[in-house]
Amino acid sequence: MLGELNEEQIEQVLTTNVIGRIGCYADEKIYTVPVTYLYVDGYLLGHTIIGMKTRMLKKNPKCCFEVDSMQNMANWQSVIVWGTFEELQGDEAKSAMQKLIIHFMPLMKSESSQPTHGLDELQQMEALHLKAIVYRINIEKKTGRFEKR
Repeated sequence: MLGELNEEQIEQVLTTNVIGRIGCYADEKIYTVPVTYLYVDGYLLGHTIIGMKTRMLKKNPKCCFEVDSMQNMANWQSVIVWGTFEELQGDEAKSAMQKLIIHFMPLMKSESSQPTHGLDELQQMEALHLKAIVYRINIEKKTGRFEKR
């Protein structure tokens, strides 16, 4: 059976996943790339370094975001979000980065895989923030589809 996800199901897919794909368009180019994210307070939060994605999103902040949850080819859920990219600054960036660190650090299984190994939480945040652009996608529309057998 194919169908549309309701609002609660869309929220569940966004909340329970950590990897999605962001799509952007600028200079007659389309670019889609996987990113880690946190869905909180109705926004998508992420961090990245300067590169093609950030250059394109600064030129054209309108973007889409896709995340899916797949058990197998006949049992999956997919959500697409449309919104606007916003680079965060100052206290907003620090707060968002702290939420990202708290969310992602438990997913890093070994101490050596953590980019800030040996630092306390505040030091981790400061070390990562120096290298990262922290952003938010302000959501304008969400849709979701599923297949279940």
